[in-house]
Amino acid sequence: MRVPRLVGLMAVDARETARSQGLLLTAPDRPELSLAVVDYVVRQYPRPGAEVPRDSMVYVWFDLGPGEGGGGVHEPRIPRPPRGGLPRELVEPGDPHMVLSSP
Repeated sequence: MRVPRLVGLMAVDARETARSQGLLLTAPDRPELSLAVVDYVVRQYPRPGAEVPRDSMVYVWFDLGPGEGGGGVHEPRIPRPPRGGLPRELVEPGDPHMVLSSP
């Protein structure tokens, strides 16, 4: 059987997907895997598509380890976009406070 892609799934969905394929799931970074619900799988072994026997163990990780990258913090966004130009305000449909002037 082929290992399904579990990366990107929430823990609860990864467990269900593995179980439905006849595979066992374990997480070295989550000793209580059954308590992980909304954590997302960021890595798995064996890789998706690998051929394994039924009842094989699939390892998943929910946190990136040291030095493995990650998104990091994206705020504040520096440098800010350049200032200048005319400020524009879009009129919301049905906004009684905004009146469009005729050309």
